Amino acid sequence: MQKRTLRMTAPTHTVLEGGGFPVRRPSAMGSLMSPFLLLDEMGPVHWEPGQAIGAPAHPHRGFETVTYMIQGAMKHEDSAGNKGDLNPGDVQWMTAGRGIIHSELPQDDFLKQGGVSHGFQIWVNLPSKDKMMQPRYQEISSKQIPKVTSEDGKVWANIIAGSTLGVQAVIDTVIPITYIHMKIQKQGAHCQAIEQGLNGMIYVFGGTVHIEGKPVHDGQLGLLTDGDEVIFEAQEDDAEFLILAGPELNEPIARYGPFVMNNREEIQQALLDYQNGNLA
Repeated sequence: MQKRTLRMTAPTHTVLEGGGFPVRRPSAMGSLMSPFLLLDEMGPVHWEPGQAIGAPAHPHRGFETVTYMIQGAMKHEDSAGNKGDLNPGDVQWMTAGRGIIHSELPQDDFLKQGGVSHGFQIWVNLPSKDKMMQPRYQEISSKQIPKVTSEDGKVWANIIAGSTLGVQAVIDTVIPITYIHMKIQKQGAHCQAIEQGLNGMIYVFGGTVHIEGKPVHDGQLGLLTDGDEVIFEAQEDDAEFLILAGPELNEPIARYGPFVMNNREEIQQALLDYQNGNLA
């Protein structure tokens, strides 16, 4: 088995998204993170009663958005008539495909009462052959998402996509994606298989993860070399992070705001469809 090592780390910067909520976003994007177009850590932020904000109605075409709530609650609604709530631990995997218009706003009770909101939104690019596929939603509640703890009790994982510790996710993905929320206690370690050829990375949002002696700190994205497996260690403190992996698509990217296609003509068509009410 060929061990993956740490290829590079990238810091995050804080930006305001949607209606003005703060997110931490890695500075290394583009082909380095392919097939992931965006990784936003939303919060954690404490909202006073009546102050929480989200993202009002906006369109998407050509990719997928994956929203994972850790704390707080959001509600969503879209142009296909879907609507519902996302509570702590829930995941919404939305394949925008040929187009959809949706909103992501604070859930009514959470808006009224206030509290801490924390979660992630990741954008997954679609291959050119799938960019105009029929839109679909997968809404998976926390109780449906497989969770597993290692035999020594030092490793815990929430398996959104892919597999770890012998347990497989329940979400269906268009391309092979690994998306795992993992916690490792101090002095714990975990060996994660990642199929050779997939672009593997971790995003640390608590403590420090060591990979073959090299650290990835809180708020850093760590990009991995190729190989079959990688060993994560928590040495001086507990660590919390996301494991992400997927195929590098090696296709041209044309991007304009919420549209991600392969060329400028397709972007212009997406804008035209949106303006004419034909996007979704």
